[in-house]
Amino acid sequence: MVHKKNKMRFKRREFIKLGGITVAGTIMVPPLLKSCKGSQLSNDTESYLHHFEVTLNQLQEVIRTAMSKGADYADLFFEHTLENYSGLEDRKVNRAYSNINFGVGIRVLKGEQTGFAFSEDLSLNAMLNAAKTAANIADSSAKSIPINVTEYISPSYYPVRVPWEGTSINDKIPFLQRINDKIFDLDTHVTKVNATAGDTTSYILFYNSEGLLAYDYRPMVFMYVTCIMEKDGKIENYTASRSSRQGSEFLTDELVDALATEAVGKTQILFDAVKPKAGEMEVVMSAGESGILLHEAIGHAFEADFNRKKTSIFSDKMGKKVAESFISIYDDGTITGNRGALNVDDEGNPTEKTPLVKDGILTSYIHDRISAAYYKVKPTGNGRRQDFRNIPLPRMRCTLMENGPHTKEEIIASVKKGIYVDTFSNGQVNIGAGDFTFFVKSGNLIENGRLTKPIKDINIIGNGPQALADIVMAANDSRLSDSTWTCGKDGQGVPVSMGLPTVKIKKLTVGGTNA
Repeated sequence: MVHKKNKMRFKRREFIKLGGITVAGTIMVPPLLKSCKGSQLSNDTESYLHHFEVTLNQLQEVIRTAMSKGADYADLFFEHTLENYSGLEDRKVNRAYSNINFGVGIRVLKGEQTGFAFSEDLSLNAMLNAAKTAANIADSSAKSIPINVTEYISPSYYPVRVPWEGTSINDKIPFLQRINDKIFDLDTHVTKVNATAGDTTSYILFYNSEGLLAYDYRPMVFMYVTCIMEKDGKIENYTASRSSRQGSEFLTDELVDALATEAVGKTQILFDAVKPKAGEMEVVMSAGESGILLHEAIGHAFEADFNRKKTSIFSDKMGKKVAESFISIYDDGTITGNRGALNVDDEGNPTEKTPLVKDGILTSYIHDRISAAYYKVKPTGNGRRQDFRNIPLPRMRCTLMENGPHTKEEIIASVKKGIYVDTFSNGQVNIGAGDFTFFVKSGNLIENGRLTKPIKDINIIGNGPQALADIVMAANDSRLSDSTWTCGKDGQGVPVSMGLPTVKIKKLTVGGTNA
Protein backbone atom coordinates (compact mmCIF):
# COMPACT_ATOMS: atom_id res chain seq x y z
CA MET A 1 0.00 0.00 0.00
CA VAL A 2 1.26 3.49 -0.75
CA HIS A 3 0.50 6.60 1.22
CA LYS A 4 0.74 10.28 0.52
CA LYS A 5 3.31 12.02 2.66
CA ASN A 6 3.61 15.75 3.32
CA LYS A 7 7.15 17.10 3.11
CA MET A 8 7.77 20.21 5.15
CA ARG A 9 10.90 21.92 3.81
CA PHE A 10 10.83 25.28 5.52
CA LYS A 11 12.28 26.63 8.71
CA ARG A 12 10.50 27.58 11.88
CA ARG A 13 10.71 31.32 11.22
CA GLU A 14 8.95 30.82 7.88
CA PHE A 15 6.28 28.75 9.61
CA ILE A 16 5.58 31.49 12.13
CA LYS A 17 5.03 34.01 9.32
CA LEU A 18 2.02 31.95 8.14
CA GLY A 19 2.25 33.21 4.63
CA GLY A 20 2.69 31.62 1.23
CA ILE A 21 3.43 28.13 2.51
CA THR A 22 3.17 25.27 0.04
CA VAL A 23 3.23 21.56 0.72
CA ALA A 24 4.64 19.06 -1.74
CA GLY A 25 2.91 15.68 -1.97
CA THR A 26 5.03 12.61 -2.62
CA ILE A 27 4.37 8.92 -2.81
CA MET A 28 5.41 7.25 0.42
CA VAL A 29 6.31 3.61 0.97
CA PRO A 30 5.01 1.79 4.07
CA PRO A 31 6.89 2.46 7.34
CA LEU A 32 10.50 1.35 7.43
CA LEU A 33 13.65 1.69 9.49
CA LYS A 34 16.65 3.13 7.69
CA SER A 35 20.13 2.79 9.18
CA CYS A 36 22.32 5.83 8.54
CA LYS A 37 26.03 6.10 9.20
CA GLY A 38 27.43 9.45 10.21
CA SER A 39 25.29 12.29 8.92
CA GLN A 40 23.76 10.58 5.88
CA LEU A 41 20.18 11.43 6.76
CA SER A 42 17.19 11.65 4.47
CA ASN A 43 16.10 15.03 3.14
CA ASP A 44 12.90 14.86 5.19
CA THR A 45 14.80 14.29 8.42
CA GLU A 46 17.24 17.06 7.58
CA SER A 47 14.31 19.43 7.03
CA TYR A 48 13.01 18.73 10.55
CA LEU A 49 16.45 19.29 12.07
CA HIS A 50 16.58 22.61 10.20
CA HIS A 51 13.07 23.46 11.36
CA PHE A 52 14.17 23.22 15.00
CA GLU A 53 17.62 24.66 14.15
CA VAL A 54 19.47 21.77 15.76
CA THR A 55 22.06 19.31 14.46
CA LEU A 56 22.41 15.59 14.92
CA ASN A 57 25.68 16.16 16.80
CA GLN A 58 23.85 18.42 19.23
CA LEU A 59 21.12 15.81 19.80
CA GLN A 60 23.75 13.20 20.54
CA GLU A 61 25.55 15.54 22.96
CA VAL A 62 22.31 16.22 24.84
CA ILE A 63 21.56 12.48 25.01
CA ARG A 64 25.07 11.76 26.34
CA THR A 65 24.51 14.36 29.05
CA ALA A 66 21.12 12.87 29.92
CA MET A 67 22.77 9.44 30.22
CA SER A 68 25.81 10.74 32.12
CA LYS A 69 24.76 9.39 35.52
CA GLY A 70 24.04 5.85 34.41
CA ALA A 71 20.47 6.00 33.07
CA ASP A 72 19.10 3.01 31.18
CA TYR A 73 17.52 5.17 28.48
CA ALA A 74 16.88 8.78 27.44
CA ASP A 75 14.87 10.54 24.74
CA LEU A 76 14.24 14.00 23.31
CA PHE A 77 10.81 15.17 22.16
CA PHE A 78 10.83 18.40 20.13
CA GLU A 79 7.51 20.11 19.41
CA HIS A 80 6.43 23.18 17.50
CA THR A 81 2.66 23.67 17.48
CA LEU A 82 0.59 26.58 16.21
CA GLU A 83 -3.03 26.75 17.39
CA ASN A 84 -5.72 28.99 15.88
CA TYR A 85 -9.23 29.51 17.21
CA SER A 86 -12.13 31.68 16.06
CA GLY A 87 -15.64 31.95 17.43
CA LEU A 88 -19.09 33.29 16.68
CA GLU A 89 -21.61 34.65 19.14
CA ASP A 90 -24.54 37.06 18.77
CA ARG A 91 -24.63 36.36 15.01
CA LYS A 92 -21.08 37.60 14.38
CA VAL A 93 -17.56 36.18 14.43
CA ASN A 94 -16.22 38.26 17.29
CA ARG A 95 -13.29 36.41 18.82
CA ALA A 96 -10.07 34.85 17.58
CA TYR A 97 -6.69 33.98 19.02
CA SER A 98 -3.56 32.01 18.27
CA ASN A 99 -1.02 30.23 20.46
CA ILE A 100 2.43 28.77 19.84
CA ASN A 101 3.96 25.86 21.74
CA PHE A 102 7.68 25.41 21.18
CA GLY A 103 10.34 23.46 23.04
CA VAL A 104 11.87 20.11 23.94
CA GLY A 105 11.11 17.57 26.64
CA ILE A 106 14.01 15.44 27.92
CA ARG A 107 13.14 12.15 29.60
CA VAL A 108 15.52 9.82 31.43
CA LEU A 109 14.61 6.31 32.62
CA LYS A 110 16.35 4.31 35.34
CA GLY A 111 14.44 1.11 35.98
CA GLU A 112 10.84 2.22 36.44
CA GLN A 113 11.86 5.68 37.65
CA THR A 114 11.59 8.72 35.39
CA GLY A 115 13.59 11.92 35.36
CA PHE A 116 12.14 14.71 33.24
CA ALA A 117 12.89 18.31 32.32
CA PHE A 118 11.88 20.59 29.47
CA SER A 119 13.18 23.74 27.84
CA GLU A 120 11.53 26.38 25.68
CA ASP A 121 15.01 27.47 24.64
CA LEU A 122 16.68 25.19 22.08
CA SER A 123 20.16 26.62 22.43
CA LEU A 124 22.70 23.90 23.19
CA ASN A 125 23.47 25.24 26.68
CA ALA A 126 19.79 25.34 27.64
CA MET A 127 19.20 21.79 26.43
CA LEU A 128 22.31 20.53 28.24
CA ASN A 129 21.17 22.15 31.49
CA ALA A 130 17.76 20.48 31.17
CA ALA A 131 19.43 17.15 30.38
CA LYS A 132 21.56 17.45 33.55
CA THR A 133 18.41 17.98 35.60
CA ALA A 134 16.69 14.94 34.12
CA ALA A 135 19.86 12.86 34.52
CA ASN A 136 19.71 13.17 38.33
CA ILE A 137 17.27 10.25 38.50
CA ALA A 138 20.32 7.97 38.11
CA ASP A 139 23.52 7.80 40.19
CA SER A 140 26.05 5.48 38.55
CA SER A 141 28.56 5.54 35.70
CA ALA A 142 27.55 6.67 32.21
CA LYS A 143 26.50 4.20 29.53
CA SER A 144 27.54 4.36 25.89
CA ILE A 145 25.08 5.32 23.16
CA PRO A 146 24.96 4.16 19.53
CA ILE A 147 27.07 5.92 16.93
CA ASN A 148 24.76 5.00 14.06
CA VAL A 149 21.34 6.55 13.65
CA THR A 150 18.20 4.65 12.66
CA GLU A 151 15.55 6.76 10.95
CA TYR A 152 11.92 5.77 11.23
CA ILE A 153 10.22 6.61 7.95
CA SER A 154 6.53 6.49 8.80
CA PRO A 155 3.40 6.23 6.66
CA SER A 156 0.95 9.13 6.59
CA TYR A 157 -2.47 8.46 8.07
CA TYR A 158 -3.44 12.11 7.73
CA PRO A 159 -2.64 13.39 4.24
CA VAL A 160 -3.30 17.13 3.87
CA ARG A 161 -4.42 18.79 0.64
CA VAL A 162 -4.58 22.40 1.87
CA PRO A 163 -2.35 23.09 4.90
CA TRP A 164 -3.46 25.35 7.71
CA GLU A 165 -0.23 27.33 7.44
CA GLY A 166 -1.52 28.85 4.22
CA THR A 167 -5.11 29.35 5.41
CA SER A 168 -6.03 32.72 6.91
CA ILE A 169 -8.82 33.59 9.31
CA ASN A 170 -10.61 35.27 6.40
CA ASP A 171 -10.93 31.81 4.85
CA LYS A 172 -12.58 30.44 8.00
CA ILE A 173 -15.01 33.22 8.96
CA PRO A 174 -17.53 32.53 6.16
CA PHE A 175 -18.12 28.96 7.40
CA LEU A 176 -18.92 30.13 10.93
CA GLN A 177 -21.24 32.79 9.54
CA ARG A 178 -22.99 30.27 7.28
CA ILE A 179 -23.62 27.81 10.10
CA ASN A 180 -25.14 30.62 12.17
CA ASP A 181 -27.42 31.70 9.32
CA LYS A 182 -28.41 28.12 8.49
CA ILE A 183 -29.48 27.36 12.05
CA PHE A 184 -31.57 30.52 12.34
CA ASP A 185 -33.21 29.68 8.99
CA LEU A 186 -34.14 26.16 10.09
CA ASP A 187 -36.34 27.08 13.07
CA THR A 188 -37.94 30.33 14.24
CA HIS A 189 -37.53 29.24 17.88
CA VAL A 190 -33.76 29.59 17.72
CA THR A 191 -32.61 32.37 20.06
CA LYS A 192 -28.85 32.01 19.98
CA VAL A 193 -26.01 30.25 18.20
CA ASN A 194 -22.47 29.75 19.48
CA ALA A 195 -19.93 28.32 17.05
CA THR A 196 -16.20 27.69 17.32
CA ALA A 197 -13.62 26.49 14.81
CA GLY A 198 -10.04 25.60 15.62
CA ASP A 199 -7.02 24.15 13.89
CA THR A 200 -3.55 23.11 14.97
CA THR A 201 -0.38 22.22 13.11
CA SER A 202 2.38 20.36 14.94
CA TYR A 203 5.93 19.54 13.96
CA ILE A 204 7.44 16.71 16.02
CA LEU A 205 11.06 15.54 16.11
CA PHE A 206 12.12 12.60 18.27
CA TYR A 207 15.53 11.15 19.11
CA ASN A 208 16.58 8.59 21.75
CA SER A 209 19.61 6.91 23.27
CA GLU A 210 19.11 3.87 21.02
CA GLY A 211 19.83 6.06 17.98
CA LEU A 212 16.21 6.16 16.78
CA LEU A 213 15.31 9.36 14.92
CA ALA A 214 11.69 10.03 13.92
CA TYR A 215 9.52 12.97 12.91
CA ASP A 216 5.86 13.75 12.32
CA TYR A 217 3.66 16.49 10.87
CA ARG A 218 0.30 16.52 12.69
CA PRO A 219 -2.70 18.54 11.55
CA MET A 220 -5.94 18.78 13.54
CA VAL A 221 -9.20 20.62 13.01
CA PHE A 222 -12.52 20.84 14.80
CA MET A 223 -15.78 22.73 14.59
CA TYR A 224 -18.64 22.70 17.05
CA VAL A 225 -21.89 24.62 17.27
CA THR A 226 -24.44 25.04 20.04
CA CYS A 227 -28.06 25.74 19.15
CA ILE A 228 -30.22 27.37 21.84
CA MET A 229 -34.00 27.44 21.39
CA GLU A 230 -36.94 28.75 23.41
CA LYS A 231 -40.46 27.38 23.08
CA ASP A 232 -43.45 27.93 25.35
CA GLY A 233 -41.21 29.29 28.09
CA LYS A 234 -38.81 26.33 27.97
CA ILE A 235 -35.18 26.60 26.88
CA GLU A 236 -33.22 23.70 25.36
CA ASN A 237 -29.81 23.40 23.73
CA TYR A 238 -27.70 20.88 21.87
CA THR A 239 -24.08 20.92 20.67
CA ALA A 240 -22.99 19.23 17.43
CA SER A 241 -19.33 18.82 16.55
CA ARG A 242 -16.87 17.28 14.09
CA SER A 243 -13.11 16.82 14.18
CA SER A 244 -10.44 15.29 11.96
CA ARG A 245 -6.74 15.26 11.12
CA GLN A 246 -7.09 17.23 7.89
CA GLY A 247 -6.19 20.53 6.32
CA SER A 248 -8.66 23.28 5.45
CA GLU A 249 -10.35 20.98 2.92
CA PHE A 250 -12.27 19.95 6.07
CA LEU A 251 -14.31 23.17 5.80
CA THR A 252 -17.16 22.56 3.34
CA ASP A 253 -20.77 23.56 2.81
CA GLU A 254 -21.69 19.91 3.46
CA LEU A 255 -20.11 20.14 6.92
CA VAL A 256 -22.10 23.31 7.64
CA ASP A 257 -25.35 21.66 6.57
CA ALA A 258 -24.70 18.51 8.61
CA LEU A 259 -23.82 20.35 11.83
CA ALA A 260 -26.70 22.81 11.52
CA THR A 261 -29.26 20.10 10.77
CA GLU A 262 -28.08 17.93 13.66
CA ALA A 263 -28.00 20.80 16.17
CA VAL A 264 -31.49 22.03 15.30
CA GLY A 265 -33.07 18.58 14.97
CA LYS A 266 -31.71 17.33 18.29
CA THR A 267 -32.71 20.53 20.11
CA GLN A 268 -36.27 20.30 18.76
CA ILE A 269 -36.67 16.76 20.11
CA LEU A 270 -35.65 17.79 23.62
CA PHE A 271 -38.79 19.90 24.09
CA ASP A 272 -40.91 16.73 24.08
CA ALA A 273 -38.47 14.59 26.06
CA VAL A 274 -39.30 13.01 29.42
CA LYS A 275 -37.38 11.21 32.14
CA PRO A 276 -37.90 7.47 32.61
CA LYS A 277 -38.70 5.87 35.92
CA ALA A 278 -35.49 5.26 37.87
CA GLY A 279 -34.17 1.77 38.47
CA GLU A 280 -32.30 -1.13 36.92
CA MET A 281 -33.24 -1.95 33.36
CA GLU A 282 -31.98 -3.04 29.97
CA VAL A 283 -30.06 -0.31 28.14
CA VAL A 284 -29.50 -0.18 24.39
CA MET A 285 -26.55 1.99 23.40
CA SER A 286 -26.54 3.54 19.94
CA ALA A 287 -23.84 3.01 17.33
CA GLY A 288 -21.08 5.62 17.25
CA GLU A 289 -21.11 8.05 20.14
CA SER A 290 -21.90 5.35 22.72
CA GLY A 291 -18.27 4.34 22.22
CA ILE A 292 -17.77 6.54 25.28
CA LEU A 293 -18.66 3.37 27.21
CA LEU A 294 -15.63 1.63 25.67
CA HIS A 295 -13.35 4.56 26.30
CA GLU A 296 -14.26 5.56 29.83
CA ALA A 297 -15.63 2.44 31.48
CA ILE A 298 -13.43 -0.16 29.80
CA GLY A 299 -10.60 1.40 27.76
CA HIS A 300 -8.87 3.20 30.64
CA ALA A 301 -8.85 -0.05 32.59
CA PHE A 302 -6.96 -1.64 29.66
CA GLU A 303 -4.13 0.93 29.89
CA ALA A 304 -1.06 -0.97 30.99
CA ASP A 305 0.17 1.43 33.68
CA PHE A 306 -3.00 0.81 35.70
CA ASN A 307 -2.53 -2.94 35.25
CA ARG A 308 1.20 -2.86 36.00
CA LYS A 309 0.39 -1.10 39.27
CA LYS A 310 -2.49 -3.56 39.96
CA THR A 311 -5.03 -0.74 40.22
CA SER A 312 -7.12 -1.97 37.26
CA ILE A 313 -9.70 -4.68 37.75
CA PHE A 314 -8.32 -6.28 34.55
CA SER A 315 -4.79 -6.72 35.96
CA ASP A 316 -5.28 -10.49 36.41
CA LYS A 317 -7.54 -11.06 33.39
CA MET A 318 -5.02 -11.37 30.54
CA GLY A 319 -5.92 -14.36 28.36
CA LYS A 320 -9.25 -14.80 30.16
CA LYS A 321 -12.83 -14.41 28.99
CA VAL A 322 -14.14 -10.89 29.72
CA ALA A 323 -17.06 -10.69 27.27
CA GLU A 324 -19.33 -12.76 25.05
CA SER A 325 -17.57 -14.58 22.20
CA PHE A 326 -19.06 -12.26 19.54
CA ILE A 327 -17.28 -9.22 21.02
CA SER A 328 -13.93 -7.98 19.67
CA ILE A 329 -12.43 -4.61 20.64
CA TYR A 330 -9.34 -2.89 19.31
CA ASP A 331 -7.47 0.38 19.69
CA ASP A 332 -6.37 1.73 16.31
CA GLY A 333 -4.00 4.55 15.40
CA THR A 334 -4.05 3.84 11.64
CA ILE A 335 -7.48 5.13 10.55
CA THR A 336 -6.89 7.74 7.85
CA GLY A 337 -7.83 11.26 8.93
CA ASN A 338 -9.15 10.08 12.30
CA ARG A 339 -8.83 12.39 15.31
CA GLY A 340 -7.04 9.62 17.21
CA ALA A 341 -4.70 8.61 14.36
CA LEU A 342 -0.91 8.74 14.74
CA ASN A 343 1.87 8.16 12.22
CA VAL A 344 4.25 7.55 15.11
CA ASP A 345 3.63 7.81 18.83
CA ASP A 346 5.38 10.24 21.17
CA GLU A 347 8.06 7.67 22.00
CA GLY A 348 9.04 7.09 18.36
CA ASN A 349 7.13 3.79 18.12
CA PRO A 350 5.11 2.76 15.05
CA THR A 351 1.38 3.00 15.48
CA GLU A 352 -0.83 -0.01 14.81
CA LYS A 353 -4.24 -1.61 15.16
CA THR A 354 -4.03 -3.33 18.55
CA PRO A 355 -6.55 -6.11 19.37
CA LEU A 356 -7.56 -5.68 23.01
CA VAL A 357 -10.39 -8.21 23.20
CA LYS A 358 -10.65 -10.96 20.59
CA ASP A 359 -13.74 -13.18 20.55
CA GLY A 360 -14.42 -12.23 24.16
CA ILE A 361 -10.85 -12.93 25.39
CA LEU A 362 -8.57 -10.17 26.74
CA THR A 363 -5.51 -10.30 24.45
CA SER A 364 -3.53 -7.09 25.06
CA TYR A 365 -3.17 -4.05 27.23
CA ILE A 366 -2.45 -0.56 25.88
CA HIS A 367 1.31 -0.10 26.18
CA ASP A 368 3.96 2.59 26.28
CA ARG A 369 7.68 1.87 26.49
CA ILE A 370 7.78 1.36 30.27
CA SER A 371 4.83 -1.02 30.49
CA ALA A 372 5.93 -2.96 27.40
CA ALA A 373 9.32 -3.58 29.05
CA TYR A 374 7.60 -4.68 32.26
CA TYR A 375 5.35 -7.17 30.44
CA LYS A 376 8.13 -8.17 28.00
CA VAL A 377 6.07 -7.29 24.93
CA LYS A 378 6.58 -4.75 22.18
CA PRO A 379 5.08 -1.24 22.60
CA THR A 380 1.72 -0.85 20.89
CA GLY A 381 2.29 2.75 19.75
CA ASN A 382 0.21 4.22 22.59
CA GLY A 383 2.89 6.31 24.32
CA ARG A 384 1.27 9.75 24.19
CA ARG A 385 1.76 13.15 25.82
CA GLN A 386 -0.15 16.42 25.78
CA ASP A 387 2.95 18.39 24.73
CA PHE A 388 6.70 18.62 25.23
CA ARG A 389 6.20 19.74 28.84
CA ASN A 390 4.78 16.33 29.82
CA ILE A 391 5.99 12.74 29.96
CA PRO A 392 4.35 10.09 27.75
CA LEU A 393 1.77 7.71 29.23
CA PRO A 394 -0.15 4.72 27.84
CA ARG A 395 -3.14 6.42 26.18
CA MET A 396 -5.91 5.33 23.83
CA ARG A 397 -6.10 6.45 20.18
CA CYS A 398 -9.34 5.24 18.54
CA THR A 399 -11.11 2.57 20.58
CA LEU A 400 -13.68 0.60 18.60
CA MET A 401 -15.84 -2.51 18.93
CA GLU A 402 -16.28 -4.57 15.77
CA ASN A 403 -19.61 -5.64 14.30
CA GLY A 404 -21.67 -8.24 16.11
CA PRO A 405 -24.07 -10.89 14.75
CA HIS A 406 -27.34 -9.03 15.38
CA THR A 407 -29.21 -6.08 13.86
CA LYS A 408 -30.31 -2.86 15.52
CA GLU A 409 -33.93 -3.80 14.84
CA GLU A 410 -33.50 -7.20 16.51
CA ILE A 411 -31.92 -5.61 19.56
CA ILE A 412 -34.66 -3.02 20.07
CA ALA A 413 -37.38 -5.62 19.45
CA SER A 414 -35.88 -7.81 22.21
CA VAL A 415 -36.44 -5.16 24.92
CA LYS A 416 -39.78 -5.07 26.68
CA LYS A 417 -38.98 -2.15 28.98
CA GLY A 418 -35.77 -0.15 28.84
CA ILE A 419 -34.07 2.85 27.28
CA TYR A 420 -32.11 3.65 24.13
CA VAL A 421 -29.34 6.24 24.58
CA ASP A 422 -27.60 8.11 21.77
CA THR A 423 -25.96 11.32 23.07
CA PHE A 424 -23.71 11.87 26.08
CA SER A 425 -22.43 15.09 27.62
CA ASN A 426 -19.94 13.83 30.23
CA GLY A 427 -19.01 10.98 32.53
CA GLN A 428 -16.58 9.74 35.12
CA VAL A 429 -15.07 6.39 36.06
CA ASN A 430 -13.21 4.89 39.01
CA ILE A 431 -10.34 3.00 37.31
CA GLY A 432 -9.73 0.67 40.25
CA ALA A 433 -13.23 -0.66 40.82
CA GLY A 434 -14.42 0.20 37.30
CA ASP A 435 -17.56 1.97 38.51
CA PHE A 436 -18.86 4.65 36.13
CA THR A 437 -21.51 7.33 35.77
CA PHE A 438 -22.48 8.81 32.39
CA PHE A 439 -24.78 11.75 31.79
CA VAL A 440 -27.14 11.03 28.89
CA LYS A 441 -28.26 14.07 26.91
CA SER A 442 -30.83 12.29 24.74
CA GLY A 443 -32.36 8.96 23.77
CA ASN A 444 -35.71 7.16 23.80
CA LEU A 445 -37.84 4.90 25.93
CA ILE A 446 -38.16 1.34 24.65
CA GLU A 447 -41.59 -0.13 25.30
CA ASN A 448 -42.60 -3.57 24.04
CA GLY A 449 -39.83 -3.65 21.48
CA ARG A 450 -40.41 -0.17 20.05
CA LEU A 451 -38.73 3.22 20.42
CA THR A 452 -41.31 5.57 21.93
CA LYS A 453 -40.99 8.85 23.85
CA PRO A 454 -37.71 10.80 23.71
CA ILE A 455 -35.79 11.05 26.98
CA LYS A 456 -33.21 13.54 28.23
CA ASP A 457 -30.88 14.52 31.07
CA ILE A 458 -30.50 11.21 32.90
CA ASN A 459 -27.60 9.32 34.45
CA ILE A 460 -26.67 5.74 33.77
CA ILE A 461 -24.62 4.01 36.44
CA GLY A 462 -22.72 0.74 36.29
CA ASN A 463 -19.44 -1.11 36.47
CA GLY A 464 -17.23 -1.22 33.37
CA PRO A 465 -16.05 -4.85 33.49
CA GLN A 466 -19.54 -6.00 34.45
CA ALA A 467 -21.12 -3.92 31.68
CA LEU A 468 -18.70 -5.49 29.18
CA ALA A 469 -19.66 -8.95 30.41
CA ASP A 470 -23.35 -7.98 30.28
CA ILE A 471 -23.36 -6.99 26.59
CA VAL A 472 -25.72 -9.73 25.40
CA MET A 473 -26.34 -8.45 21.86
CA ALA A 474 -24.25 -6.46 19.36
CA ALA A 475 -25.40 -5.23 15.96
CA ASN A 476 -23.69 -5.18 12.57
CA ASP A 477 -23.65 -1.36 12.39
CA SER A 478 -20.37 -0.42 14.11
CA ARG A 479 -19.29 3.13 13.34
CA LEU A 480 -16.95 5.81 14.63
CA SER A 481 -17.96 9.01 16.33
CA ASP A 482 -16.20 11.92 14.59
CA SER A 483 -16.85 14.38 17.40
CA THR A 484 -14.34 16.49 19.36
CA TRP A 485 -13.31 13.92 21.96
CA THR A 486 -10.38 14.76 24.25
CA CYS A 487 -9.16 12.27 26.84
CA GLY A 488 -7.93 13.48 30.21
CA LYS A 489 -5.44 11.53 32.35
CA ASP A 490 -2.98 12.69 35.02
CA GLY A 491 -3.64 16.31 34.05
CA GLN A 492 -2.90 15.74 30.36
CA GLY A 493 -5.38 15.95 27.48
CA VAL A 494 -4.91 14.20 24.12
CA PRO A 495 -7.24 13.90 21.10
CA VAL A 496 -8.99 10.53 20.77
CA SER A 497 -11.95 8.94 19.04
CA MET A 498 -14.19 5.97 19.70
CA GLY A 499 -16.92 3.84 18.22
CA LEU A 500 -19.41 1.08 18.88
CA PRO A 501 -22.14 -0.90 17.16
CA THR A 502 -25.62 -0.83 18.67
CA VAL A 503 -25.38 -3.03 21.79
CA LYS A 504 -27.72 -4.23 24.49
CA ILE A 505 -26.54 -4.32 28.11
CA LYS A 506 -28.82 -6.53 30.13
CA LYS A 507 -28.75 -4.40 33.29
CA LEU A 508 -27.66 -0.86 34.23
CA THR A 509 -28.98 1.57 36.83
CA VAL A 510 -30.88 4.48 35.29
CA GLY A 511 -31.31 7.67 37.29
CA GLY A 512 -34.71 9.06 36.29
CA THR A 513 -37.82 9.90 38.28
CA ASN A 514 -39.29 8.05 41.25
CA ALA A 515 -42.89 8.53 40.16
